[in-house]
Amino acid sequence: MFGFDFMNSVFPVIFTVMFVGIFIMFIVTAVRGIGRWHKNNNSPRLTVDATIVSKRMDVTRHHNSSSDLNRTTRTNSSSTWYYATFQVTSGDRMELSIPTQDYGYLVEGDHGKLTFQGTRYLSFERA
Repeated sequence: MFGFDFMNSVFPVIFTVMFVGIFIMFIVTAVRGIGRWHKNNNSPRLTVDATIVSKRMDVTRHHNSSSDLNRTTRTNSSSTWYYATFQVTSGDRMELSIPTQDYGYLVEGDHGKLTFQGTRYLSFERA
């Protein structure tokens, strides 16, 4: 009516900007992860006296649906990450991601030797 065709003029620009934005977010996330991995690898392994002050888990649920001509399929899955907060003798606290198998063995209030490298948990041995 006005000589303006939205689908042929604005939509490609919006699509390109969104695609580039998502691609940049992906690259930034990957670079941060590689940077953290590199920093942890270059950090010294430290063993310090520590107390477990808290534990928590972070559960993420994923719901997926797909359908074909005959039926709809729904799948549910979840991911769980485990964390423990340690307090060292100086009073500083650090929250570290811990392996699934260690989560059940760590008890709030336990004292012992925490071994870590950067932000990477390595082990905890009760005193």
